[in-house]
Amino acid sequence: MKFIHLTDPRQVRPGTTLYGLDPARRLHEAIASIVAEHPDAAFVAITGDLAHWGEPDAYAVLRDALAPLPMPVRLLIGNHDDRVAFRAAFPEVPVDAEGFVQYAFDVDDVRVVCLDTNEPGVAWGVFCERRAAWLAEVLADAARARRPVHLMLHHPPFPGGIAPMDRISLRDTGPLVEAVSPYRTTVRQMYFGHLHRPMAGSWHGIPFSTIRGTAHQ
Repeated sequence: MKFIHLTDPRQVRPGTTLYGLDPARRLHEAIASIVAEHPDAAFVAITGDLAHWGEPDAYAVLRDALAPLPMPVRLLIGNHDDRVAFRAAFPEVPVDAEGFVQYAFDVDDVRVVCLDTNEPGVAWGVFCERRAAWLAEVLADAARARRPVHLMLHHPPFPGGIAPMDRISLRDTGPLVEAVSPYRTTVRQMYFGHLHRPMAGSWHGIPFSTIRGTAHQ
């Protein structure tokens, strides 16, 4: 299975910049590269912080930018996103029974699971027991079907050694650990964003990776 991982495109309203940069231009360049060099990818996953301020106009910019992609795009939300505005702009993205932007999909024999760590009003990540209960059911089903799982979320569930970012990583990781622990051999890889830096390793025996932010480092 081949797919593309992008993260933190941080789109803003048309005609504005972010830290002196144009995030729309940077996203367009990334998408042009995918179209030219990787049209055979099964999907593109973008692991959160889709917009910088969560504005409806910024999500409209994002939708327009993604239009040229010939493959499905799987979107997650991060701490800079607004869940209500996102759902209004992308009503086709599934949510769970609680309204969290959490869903799973299958590609060949692999199940990809997308999680929602957004908590309104705070920058750090939250993954509560309600979200974890949904994840546990999805992982149990994947294990019964003997489907390996790729797990995606925005916030890293551990400190990465960058103090300002560690203060806003995922807090209270207990529910996530409890949901994932019985299925460590089922979850083959975990992907996240938030840090805007490349990093790889292993967490509770699960390999993980993240990449540079599309908007800025």
